[in-house]
This record gives sequence, structure tokens and C-alpha cells, in this order.
Amino acid sequence: MHYAKLYADDAGESHWRDIDITLAPRSFAPPAQGIEVSDPEPARQMMFLRLRAGWNEPIHPTPVRQKLICLAGSIKVTASDGATREIAQGDVWHMEDKRGKGHHTMVTSDVDFEAVIIQHE
Repeated sequence: MHYAKLYADDAGESHWRDIDITLAPRSFAPPAQGIEVSDPEPARQMMFLRLRAGWNEPIHPTPVRQKLICLAGSIKVTASDGATREIAQGDVWHMEDKRGKGHHTMVTSDVDFEAVIIQHE
């Protein structure tokens, strides 16, 4: 498993990086048998988000460190260095570009983009 991380360097330029998730066998919900699971990450709050088909926003940084999990539709996200990623159903996007130039997001699907946001701070 992996997710796409968008972060800002010391100069404020945003870049993409793929992060591999390490899974280990654990007893997660006894008495059920063990499953492969990652280490937990603290979260502050969770919310659902919808961007209507055709939505296109100006470039901006993320307000907090957060993860987005796409449930439906797709978006194209462009880092300030010009690299792009398509985020579609099942993809996880970790946003950490809280300062600097930020990123541009636009809905690319004919249907609304729906997601879960998990904020870490």
C-alpha cells in the first residue's frame, strides 16, 4: 500500500512523494484472527467533502496537515513545481504543503468528487 504526499520544501515549492505503508500482522480486534495493519497515526478530526463537477480553484496551501481519501469522482492536483497527480476513487492524498506556493486542484470527472478528510492537527 502507498499514498501520495504533497509537501513544501524550505523555499516554499510544493512537490509530490510516494510513501509506502508498512503493514505488520497484529491482533486488531480480538478474538478475531490477526490482520495486517499499519502503525496508528493520531487524528484530530474527520469530515466529508464534496467538490461539484467542474469545480476549479485558485492555487493555495493546505490549511492543516491532513489526509484525503477519495470515495467518488476524480481531481487533478498540480504542485507548484508543475508535477501533477490524478486522485481517484480509493486513492489517499496526504497534504503537508502548509506554507509556500501551495497547489492547484480541479475536478476532472463528470461526477462530483467526494472524499473523507482526516485532519492531524
